[in-house]
Amino acid sequence: MNGEPEEKKPGEERHDSDKHAKLESAESPEILVRLSASNEPTSADRVWETRLYKRRWVMVFLFSSYSLCNSYQWIQYGIISNIFMKFYQVDAFTIDWMSMIYMLTYIPFIFPVTWLLDKKGLRVVALAATALNCAGTWFKVGSVQPHLFAVTFVGQFCCSLAQVFILGMPSRIASVWFGSNEVSTACSIGVFGNQLGIAIGFLVPPILVPNVDNVDELAHHISIMFYITAGVATFLFILVVVVFQEQPKLPPTQAQATARSIPPEQYSYSASVLRLLRNKPFILLIITYGLNVGCFYAVGTLLNRMIIEHYPGEEVNAGRIGLTIVIAGMVGSLICGLWLDRTKTYKQTTLAVYLMSLVGMIVYAATLSLGHLWVVFVTSGVLGFFMTGYLPLGFEFAVELTYPESEGTSSGLLNCSAQVFGIIFTICQGKIIDTFGTLPGNIFLCVFLLLGTVMTGGGDDVGTGLQRHVLNLHCADAAFTIKRSVNKPQKISSNHSALHRCAKGPCDRLRGGMSTNLVLQEEKF
Repeated sequence: MNGEPEEKKPGEERHDSDKHAKLESAESPEILVRLSASNEPTSADRVWETRLYKRRWVMVFLFSSYSLCNSYQWIQYGIISNIFMKFYQVDAFTIDWMSMIYMLTYIPFIFPVTWLLDKKGLRVVALAATALNCAGTWFKVGSVQPHLFAVTFVGQFCCSLAQVFILGMPSRIASVWFGSNEVSTACSIGVFGNQLGIAIGFLVPPILVPNVDNVDELAHHISIMFYITAGVATFLFILVVVVFQEQPKLPPTQAQATARSIPPEQYSYSASVLRLLRNKPFILLIITYGLNVGCFYAVGTLLNRMIIEHYPGEEVNAGRIGLTIVIAGMVGSLICGLWLDRTKTYKQTTLAVYLMSLVGMIVYAATLSLGHLWVVFVTSGVLGFFMTGYLPLGFEFAVELTYPESEGTSSGLLNCSAQVFGIIFTICQGKIIDTFGTLPGNIFLCVFLLLGTVMTGGGDDVGTGLQRHVLNLHCADAAFTIKRSVNKPQKISSNHSALHRCAKGPCDRLRGGMSTNLVLQEEKF
């Protein structure tokens, strides 16, 4: 790629009795420090350079775009469920499954997909996601007849399968392409696309498909909606084929450089999953994340039914309320991402956002039946700001707790929990609404949000387990000290030991105890 620095191969000098760092000078002003963590021969040592590329923004925004296209389709049936019930002549529970199929598909396929992500990388997974999403949209184009509900369901299944290749990628893209002070913001941008797609899914279908009685006219409107989606999905698939890149030539951080140094044959996917499942703070996060996001999935799927029950004929406003929830959540996501990059207060921020999600749900449930739509807009916005703003928090907290395990695997387990709870909550809340009304159904969700808040606040203090942050911080401190000591070689020995300790722990756990050879270079911008 143009503009990439060529790898330097400076001459090496080493004394048999001295395994400490050797400062080397080249024509460039950069300072390279070689640190050897073993007494073995170092002929295979490599110079690890780090650099941030402008192309990283293209990668994350392209991912956000095809994530948007996919997540839009999650709710496009549910937000006008009464219209699709009439067109395809099916019941409400059947239309609910058009949203729940996204959750159900994720559960059995997440493990093979995360294995594929670890083995084949980001580009292969991105191509699979966009190809499946594109195929699903064209199935839907061919399903615009009242007797072809099975065909439109197959199309939705293809799109739900594409989602499995999408949901776990934001934290992986952030780690592979972005610097240590950008990862949370980049992850938030990745989640931002998914949320924006849901927002468009709430807004656009009620506008494109009005509630008319003539079946032919209704088929025409549905066909226009499906053709627009298919055109966008096809364009994005072509764009990914041409533009999407696996990884930058040089890693963005020392943590990523350390992860890259692990030989593929020494990585075991099953062992990685088992280590994650023995990580108690991470297991606690899996449960609490699933409770929160599962409640969001239930609210989004059943929103049309809840609004129509209290405000008949307000399909368009039901979509706008859904839009308000997600737009507010997008703002919350970005603010939380910036806040985490600045403070690294994962536990405290997660607890605060979780508590406010509970408060927002209580207020929304209490005001839904008051008869004033503007009140519903306000309360749903507050709910969305915190409930959907929680999504990138969970991803980044998981990566910090589990480094150096694969980001795709930790994110996949979080999303698997969310899908399981989403299906349970959607079915249960739907039945409660049908039997007792919307207020008991929303109280049902409040109970589980309260449980999640208590579990988040009452869990062990895991602030000291932020492995990735600790590695980057210590390496940066050591590099700064070594740079200042360039004219004082006697100080390098202690710096070498400190830097080696900061990198050795996580890598030894992942490699099963193998030694680490780490090379640090001052980061270029």
